[in-house]
Amino acid sequence: MPSRDINDCVELLQLAWTRCSAEYAEKYPEGPQVFLTCTHRTNEEQRELYAQGRTKPGKIVTRLRENGRHNVYPSKAFDIAFKKEGKLDWSEKNFKNFAAIVAEHFKSVQWGGNWPRFKDMPHFQV
Repeated sequence: MPSRDINDCVELLQLAWTRCSAEYAEKYPEGPQVFLTCTHRTNEEQRELYAQGRTKPGKIVTRLRENGRHNVYPSKAFDIAFKKEGKLDWSEKNFKNFAAIVAEHFKSVQWGGNWPRFKDMPHFQV
């Protein structure tokens, strides 16, 4: 099972997560709250995820079979999601709001939502 432990990421991402998730919670206390869904996964887990939408049911969620930024240790990426009252909320505005906070404080952290071809809203990387 992929890790959700921020300590499995490089130090810059640990700092970005700690600062930006706290600022997001302060700015949007009534909205869905951000949480980590993945910080590190093995290449085997990455290959399973890659199969989704191709040889297994589901929507395509990754373009990489293996050796991505999640698959090194310490990891160079984390993924997030949002939840309110036990329900997931995948609204684009939540990701954009969180990404704006990250961009303000951590210029070297890239957001997958800015990619031109494959928008990966939950993904942040160095």
